[in-house]
Amino acid sequence: MIAKVISYTLQGLEGHPIEVETDINRGVPSYEMVGLPDTAVKESKERVRSALKNSGLLFPLHKITVNFAPADQKKQGAAFDLAIAICLLKATEQLVGRDLTDTVFLGELALNGDLRPISGVLPILISAKGHGYNKFIIPAANAKEARFLGGAEIIAANNLAEVVNHLSGHAPIEPIQTSDFIVRKSGNAGADLAYVKGQPVARRALEIAVSGGHNLLMVGPPGTGKTMLARCLPTVMPDMTFDEALEITKIHSVAGTLGEEGIVTERPFRTPHHTATTVSMCGGGNRNVHPGEISLAHGGVLFLDELPEYKRSTLEALRQPLEDGVITIARSSGVVTYPARFMLCASMNPCPCGNYGSAELTCSCSPAEIRRYRARVSGPMLDRIDLQVEVDSIKYDDLVSTQKQESSQSVKERVDKAREIQRNRFEGRSVSTNADMGEKEIREFCTLSEEGDRILRAAFEKMKLSARARARIIKVARTIADLDGSENILPKHVYEAVSYRIYDKLG
Repeated sequence: MIAKVISYTLQGLEGHPIEVETDINRGVPSYEMVGLPDTAVKESKERVRSALKNSGLLFPLHKITVNFAPADQKKQGAAFDLAIAICLLKATEQLVGRDLTDTVFLGELALNGDLRPISGVLPILISAKGHGYNKFIIPAANAKEARFLGGAEIIAANNLAEVVNHLSGHAPIEPIQTSDFIVRKSGNAGADLAYVKGQPVARRALEIAVSGGHNLLMVGPPGTGKTMLARCLPTVMPDMTFDEALEITKIHSVAGTLGEEGIVTERPFRTPHHTATTVSMCGGGNRNVHPGEISLAHGGVLFLDELPEYKRSTLEALRQPLEDGVITIARSSGVVTYPARFMLCASMNPCPCGNYGSAELTCSCSPAEIRRYRARVSGPMLDRIDLQVEVDSIKYDDLVSTQKQESSQSVKERVDKAREIQRNRFEGRSVSTNADMGEKEIREFCTLSEEGDRILRAAFEKMKLSARARARIIKVARTIADLDGSENILPKHVYEAVSYRIYDKLG
């Protein structure tokens, strides 16, 4: 007898329906799988066999053929176990009287019949719902992740026996209840701009960077507070919307890094070590193409401490995602695209000893050593960083001063106002922040006065800036104007934006 049920597979963040078909015939007992299953799928033979037996169900001792359609698409992972088991039960008439082709089955089976959680449940459910499916049966351990999907009947079961009893009507399971998304205020424990002493230029640059979604580089001697400033970034970033949370959660669900809440409630802040490989940064893998650090930082911050210490090839791989906001990974198993629109924050010393250009400290490095050190970060990479500021040493009197510094909450209020201006400005467009603007938006929203254009022209010629650097200066000037509540970009906004391009001075 032939039976068919529906399961799903993921390619990147997009789910694709898979028809699991089973044909059982008399003959020499055998168990064949066709349709390009990988090793994990093939090994489901023994998991399903034991799960059926230990759940009090019969495993057919006949010639069994399991087909995964479409046959030309590779099938990966253990998420098909439940669909295979149900299909076998349907084919042997242990489940009768109900058409199951309107239900999507997902879950890995343990040998005792328990349902184990799988990765990527939320993106699968969203894709399947978009394809017209509204009924799902998933492992109970994935229920927290799935409860944010509205308009669907989602059954969360602990084991195979519960699924069978539900489908046969002996012990129906109530669908999980939809939960409301609760915004959690972003921030790291103990990180607040109120604790940062001095560094008014760096604080101002940080505020501008967050307000417009710009990339930020801080250059200065060790121990001047660069890392502390970077760790304050989440405390001034805008709260996530539900749509943003869902998109970020999809990425972390695929990566298997979701917490107990089942949804990402804070903007990501990723700090990969400088020994990180290109694959770990960009994503990839031999079989399953997993998202890397830049995708896990989507919607949040990617902080690269001591930028020149990273492998040059790893840094160069960030150039395309910084421009396009996505990363496309090509492997033998297929081509996958993950979102990668993050705010890059980096820090570095001006030289190997860290004291070059300091007003208080003496540099012991030779010119050749300084050149070699800075050459670790290429010009095209630096060109993609909108704000580049010097962070000098702090005097002792500033450190022990009892004068209160402005808190992150105060800065966040100004950031929220600037972001609101940008949301209204770009309503109905794919652009959401000033940093995302293309040439069309720059021409429409960033008209410079004659004086402002003169300032930018002088900087362009004197600093030998590229066309990209010019565009990024204009974007930063637009953000500064938004923080000032100015509809037009004034000359002073252009002056300030130009002042944040320091890497030519460091050369």
